[in-house]
Amino acid sequence: MASESGKKQKVYTLVVQVGRKSGDGLPEGASGAALMCYASGVDEAEAVRETVAILKQADLAPLDVTGHGTEEDRREAGHEIDAEEAALMARALEENSVIVAQITPFFDKD
Repeated sequence: MASESGKKQKVYTLVVQVGRKSGDGLPEGASGAALMCYASGVDEAEAVRETVAILKQADLAPLDVTGHGTEEDRREAGHEIDAEEAALMARALEENSVIVAQITPFFDKD
């Protein structure tokens, strides 16, 4: 799928840290969470913007986004990508969407 500018969409792996917000659905006692997302975009900046917008619509409070590049970038860096992860990336590209693949809640130690 190509955008209006003719650039090809790619899928980027993003880790988004979220804080607490009323109605966010995070477990009781959690101080926030890390979300592993696969997001399509013509570049990483667009993927980040789309991801943050969608998470805000879902009543989450994005605080920080760390980009880990495309599937190709990650493989070149030596990351192992299993079939399930590759399938989620393909789905994000196919649907031109953001997929939250994993949510890891944070709990403060007292």
